[in-house]
Amino acid sequence: MLLSNIPEYTREIGIPRTAAIEYPFGRIVGQVNDKEGQRAVLLKALDVFETASTPGKIVHLPFAWPESPEQTDWQPKEASPIIKMLKKG
Repeated sequence: MLLSNIPEYTREIGIPRTAAIEYPFGRIVGQVNDKEGQRAVLLKALDVFETASTPGKIVHLPFAWPESPEQTDWQPKEASPIIKMLKKG
């Protein structure tokens, strides 16, 4: 089972069961420091093990991102160590 924000792609590559969510890349389980919201997403994703009975099944989770794409600041203020290393190379 895969939690994915691109369920059409996961279907094409043959993931057996998908929990689909319309959250931005880098925030697939929710907003930073929103432990309650992240926990809710993960629990609903785990429910897919019980509700998706056929291979290739996509279950859309009942969550909506609370901000418009223009408001969502998903880029970290500082690059991760691996990105810094790759930029040097």
